Amino acid sequence: MLKGRNLIQPNDLSVAEVDEICSLAEQMIVDPSSFNDVCRGKILATLFFEPSTRTRLSFEAAMLHLGGSVEGFSDAANSSTSKGESLADTIRTVSSYVDVIAMRNPKEGAALLAGKFSDCPVINAGDGGHYHPTQTLTDLVTIRALKGGFEGHTIGFCGDLKFGRTVHSLAEAMSRYKNNKFVFISPEELRVPDWVSNFLQKAGIQFITAEKLENVIGELDILYMTRVQKERFFNEQDYLRLKDSYILNNSKMKLAKKDMIVLHPLPRVNEIAPEVDGDPRAAYFKQVKYGMFARMALISKLLGVL
Repeated sequence: MLKGRNLIQPNDLSVAEVDEICSLAEQMIVDPSSFNDVCRGKILATLFFEPSTRTRLSFEAAMLHLGGSVEGFSDAANSSTSKGESLADTIRTVSSYVDVIAMRNPKEGAALLAGKFSDCPVINAGDGGHYHPTQTLTDLVTIRALKGGFEGHTIGFCGDLKFGRTVHSLAEAMSRYKNNKFVFISPEELRVPDWVSNFLQKAGIQFITAEKLENVIGELDILYMTRVQKERFFNEQDYLRLKDSYILNNSKMKLAKKDMIVLHPLPRVNEIAPEVDGDPRAAYFKQVKYGMFARMALISKLLGVL
């Protein structure tokens, strides 16, 4: 039963609960008008202590499509925390007005703290470098909608794998399903952290590492791109040597399977060339739309209206 629960990290949801949310999201994708009034009279608070475009607007659009309403702020400067109010007091206050809270905060662990003081469900919309569970849910809804399920895939993660919380969360989530293999494609400086590798080894999940995207792209069913960040390198020479290896373009796409899909948490900079946008395998803008439906399904479940 999801009613009244908090969602702080991806593994707060069981495999069965993920499937339940994905199934509902797929129904919403097919016939969104059937769900226009399920949250009538309900209020979502979006408490964003740092800037966001996609995540905040996605949550707000999700609630509005469900017939509910939204209040909140998009910058900490617009909240009483700028006057010195504690997060606990902010949450106590806001949760007395609304039915569900979506919160982004730059401090790791802030969402867990908020959940302890809230009288309504709290959804973590990102807490620093920790978790962003609704992005993982978005990725899962997209994979199931476009690939038919979560099992038997070879998934390539490309770019900044050291600092990318979306990569860590999706790898952990997909490791719960059978017969998946991972290919981690990055420069040495941005390799996937040891804790992720150790977790996969203990779980018996097959994975390999690679430095060249073109050497492995032909093996992949799913390619999850992230940005290689110049600021993560100790010297510019290493960045210049490697940066073009992680730009997905049409020539690299020609090496890929005909049914591979390309995902990206966005925003992108230059890691996916605009020429790829017209390829039917480019799914990152579908992924954005599916994210709204994933949040619609999640909100409905946490409020117990469906």
